[in-house]
Amino acid sequence: MSVEFPSGPVPLNSPFYIDRPPIEELAYGELLKPGSVTRIKAPRKMGKSSLLLRILARATTEGYRTATLDFQQADETIFSSLNRFLRWFCSNIARQLNLKPLLDDYWDEDMGSKVSCTLYLEGYLLEQINSPVVLALNEINLLFEHPKIAREFLPLLRFWHEQAKQVEALQKLRLIVVHSTEIYVPLNINQSPFNVGLPIKIPQFTLKQVQDLAKRHQIDWTMGNKAQQLMAMVGGHPYLIRLALYYLDRQGMTLEKLLREAPTEGGIYSDHLRGHQTIIQQETKLADALRKVVTSQETVQLASLLAYKLDSMGLVRLEASECSPSCQLYRQYFAQKNLGLEDEEKTRIDRLEAENRTLKYLSTIDGLTQIANRACFDNVLQREWQLLASQAAPLSLILCDIDCFKAYNDTYGHQNGDKCLQRVAVAIAQTLKHSDQLAARYGGEEFAAILPRVDARSAVEIAEEIRGKIRELAIAHVNSQLNLDIVTASFGVATMVPSYEDDPAILIRAADEALYESKNWGRDRVTLHSTLNYRFKNNEL
Repeated sequence: MSVEFPSGPVPLNSPFYIDRPPIEELAYGELLKPGSVTRIKAPRKMGKSSLLLRILARATTEGYRTATLDFQQADETIFSSLNRFLRWFCSNIARQLNLKPLLDDYWDEDMGSKVSCTLYLEGYLLEQINSPVVLALNEINLLFEHPKIAREFLPLLRFWHEQAKQVEALQKLRLIVVHSTEIYVPLNINQSPFNVGLPIKIPQFTLKQVQDLAKRHQIDWTMGNKAQQLMAMVGGHPYLIRLALYYLDRQGMTLEKLLREAPTEGGIYSDHLRGHQTIIQQETKLADALRKVVTSQETVQLASLLAYKLDSMGLVRLEASECSPSCQLYRQYFAQKNLGLEDEEKTRIDRLEAENRTLKYLSTIDGLTQIANRACFDNVLQREWQLLASQAAPLSLILCDIDCFKAYNDTYGHQNGDKCLQRVAVAIAQTLKHSDQLAARYGGEEFAAILPRVDARSAVEIAEEIRGKIRELAIAHVNSQLNLDIVTASFGVATMVPSYEDDPAILIRAADEALYESKNWGRDRVTLHSTLNYRFKNNEL
């Protein structure tokens, strides 16, 4: 059984999804109710998107039509006005339902965009579809970065839900709203920002569920107390449990080493912990509250809003008005950090530095694929070029281009095109095993991998492994022109020993020529640039 790296939603056909009764059946049952609203809420990486996938699959089984809007995919300009946002909203739904948008036939500036949107939904979209329509709104929390839009749009959703009691067309609409509870941290509120419909709060795994998941990773924890040891450190957090099982199964790490390093910057949870720290440091009162909780051996009573926010992040366990750390991972990690308010100036500086680090990190990441962007690629290539020139060591570059991607977008639409790019990016990133190797989005449907100290033969092997993983994704592509009906990719590989006299552009040009040759010879293949030689100080290969 192939063990997946825990990244993104758990696929429908994955053996690693664990049901958490009764939430699945509650959600499935709510689908059947006219005009229903289902709210799925939890901290990040708790399994919201995985549950959403299964609800939509059940809706399809029931014969319902579905449409999904993920607010992460909306351009920033979409939020410039309510009118533009609602037109984007309606147009996306129409296209996913295979209907012509026809927005101008229903939009009336004199009545306003909210009334126009409602008329469009009732009088066009729902009238054209003979079955219930399930509309999933994922990561709706992003709207709170645009408060003017949020203040208008969320009451509109509530209005549709209430009107469904008397408007027959709206009874066909079934809303699913998904949001991360970390949004409560910057908001001056003490309750959910959207409080209608059936709330589903994603629970943590139980001991039995952790043992079941371990068994699916070929790890037998039915005897002994290893499952309990892991849960003592990370609780029943689904992502933290799955990440541990992945490293125990695929990376050969022992549980003892994993637990010892878990609350440190060198542990497998460092990115997760730093993400929480960045959020906490944005609000000094919250940071001081968390410091009190993690440094106390007793439960701590906090102001209700602070306790609510820490509980929403999953950092504390809240019983009545008493707080304690939700697991040892958070206690041990944050107890080492200067989260208090004793030195307000240092706190302010630390917060600014954390924000700068976050901005610097975000400036290097491609927003869609979450791997390095082109600017990061250029900087790393230049840095490695200079370093390896001083060491007379080889530098390899892989350029990868998804075959016939324009035809894919034309056939399946740009939203599916984005999902295809995301899955390919994950396949490339997972193949690179060393910390000094970089996977990057080079541009459009083109990716790159920088491989310091990797010779030509090994670079070709890595490229072949990536090519195989992309084929294993089995992403349907009926217009691939390769008679395979799946998404494939072509690769160009180049290797040389850098010199101070030359420029990295030589390596890029060589890899690009090899990539062109792969395309010219039929695609879905790896080509090594044949004329680029290693150049060592002694001029020997």
